[in-house]
Amino acid sequence: MSARLALAVAEGGLSLPEVGPIAVLHPRADADLAPLTLARVRIVQPFRPDHDALAAAGWTTGWQLPEGMRFAAVVVMLPRAKRQAQALIAEAAARSDGLVIVDGSKTDGVDSLWRALRKRLSVVGGLSKAHGRIFWFAADAAALADWQAPDRQQVEGFTTAPGVFSADGIDPASRLLVDHLPAHLGAHVADLGAGWGYLSAHLLQDARLETLDLVEADRIALTCAEANISDPRVRFHWADARRFHADRPLDAVVMNPPFHTERSADPGLGQAFIAAAARLLSPRGQLWMVANRHLPYEAALSAAFAVHQEIAGDTRFKIFHATRPIRARG
Repeated sequence: MSARLALAVAEGGLSLPEVGPIAVLHPRADADLAPLTLARVRIVQPFRPDHDALAAAGWTTGWQLPEGMRFAAVVVMLPRAKRQAQALIAEAAARSDGLVIVDGSKTDGVDSLWRALRKRLSVVGGLSKAHGRIFWFAADAAALADWQAPDRQQVEGFTTAPGVFSADGIDPASRLLVDHLPAHLGAHVADLGAGWGYLSAHLLQDARLETLDLVEADRIALTCAEANISDPRVRFHWADARRFHADRPLDAVVMNPPFHTERSADPGLGQAFIAAAARLLSPRGQLWMVANRHLPYEAALSAAFAVHQEIAGDTRFKIFHATRPIRARG
C-alpha cells in the first residue's frame, strides 16, 4: 500500500476539489484513499476481489464509470499494462473538469508515463516516494486523444481488450491444455479463471456438454468472453474463482490458474484454485489444469485429490489430471 496520495495532499501541494464527485480508477483493495471522502468518491475496479473489498469498506464501487458522468477530479492508480494505463489516463482527462492525478509504482512504468505526459501538457505538480511517483495535471482530453485505446481488439478470431491476460495472443499454456483434453469431460463443467474464453470456446465443441460455468474475476475479460461466446449452455460469472459456488456438483473443472500478485509470483493463487476445484467437483469429478513448470502445485493437488498425475507437458508447462476430490462437498 502506498501513501503517496496522502503525502501529496499533506506535503506536495496537491489540492483536492472541495465540492463535486471524484473518481478513482483501478485502486487495489489496500490503496491509501485516506484523503478522500466516502460520500464523494466513485471507484472503478473491474477485478472482483478488489472491487468487493472496497465495496465492503463502504466505497461506491463499479467496474466502469457511469455513462456521461463528469467529475471534479479523477485519480488513476496505474495498472501494469501500458496500453491500459494510457487508456485510463485518457479516459480520466476526458471525464475530469479539473485535475487528473496519476499514482503508480516504478515497476508499473509510472516514470515513463510521467515523461511522456510532460511532452504533451503541463504537469502541475508531483512527488516521488515509496518506489513510485504521483503527479497531476489539468485535464486536457485533446492532448491525449491518441491514448484512447479501442475497447476491443481481435486475436485469431477472438475478441480481447488491453490489459486482460493474454490480450495479444492465445496463451501457449492454454493451447497446450486444449491439445490434451478428452473430447468429453462430462455434462456439467466449469472453466475457472476463464479469461476471454479460449478454453471455454473449445469445451463447447462437445455436443454432450449441458452446462458450462465460465468464471472470471476480471470484468473486462469477462465482457470479452461474452462477446466471444453466444452458446446458451454457458453461464457467465463475474466472480473470484476461489469463492465461487456452483448450483450443483460438477463433472469436471478445467483451468489455467493465475499465479501473479502484482509483479511477484504467488503460487498460493493456483493452490487456492485447486482447493476450489476439489470443493466444486462431484465425488467422481475430474480436474484438468495447466501450470508453469516451476510452480509447486503437487502438494496442493495431493491435499485436495486422492489421485493426480502429470499427463503431459514440455520444458515450460505441465498438465495435471486429478480425480477423487477429497473436499468435493466441503
